[in-house]
Amino acid sequence: MNVVLHGRTPETTPLSLTVDRSNPAAPLVRVGGDLAYTTAGPLRKEIDRLLAGAPPAVVLDFADLLFIDSTGLAVIVHAWRQGQEAGTALELRTVPRFLGTILDMTGVTGLLSRPSPGRPSAPGQPENGRPTATA
Repeated sequence: MNVVLHGRTPETTPLSLTVDRSNPAAPLVRVGGDLAYTTAGPLRKEIDRLLAGAPPAVVLDFADLLFIDSTGLAVIVHAWRQGQEAGTALELRTVPRFLGTILDMTGVTGLLSRPSPGRPSAPGQPENGRPTATA
């Protein structure tokens, strides 16, 4: 049996990352392209590097994201989990509709809305504790 896939295939666009440290209290990571099994490593390393400094928040901007798979989703959960341990809030910005749907369907939206221990609402998050997500 031969399976032929038509259209766009995952991981056809390299991952792009830019880091803006102009606000040390909330470094901003812009993520673009495909966040997938073969491309997720650099984002995970950058998140770990930023969290080592224990800023109050880390912001991930997904305005240029084209594709995400389960490994990319795992990187977001990893960032949240490590941030919880460091007392760092994770804020998501410019979340494309497809990513918002995936976050909702997998329950990650609810996970991200939990405040850090000892902090009722993280910087950059509204008082209801939900992550900032704009389309």
